[in-house]
Amino acid sequence: MAALRFLSRKQFAERIGLKDAGALGKYKLPEPDAWVGDVRGWLPETVDEWQANRPGRGARTDLT
Repeated sequence: MAALRFLSRKQFAERIGLKDAGALGKYKLPEPDAWVGDVRGWLPETVDEWQANRPGRGARTDLT
């Protein structure tokens, strides 16, 4: 059985095309798939699904 690999904030940012993980503060990120102490981790599939379904620039999010 293969071990699960979780993405760090830096890897999350790189996966969605950001150069700086600090820029993630502008986004409402999905719930992490794992916590190790106070460090969050996401499965690549979680990041990909979030990226595919998040509202585009200028989308109104107050209507949901």
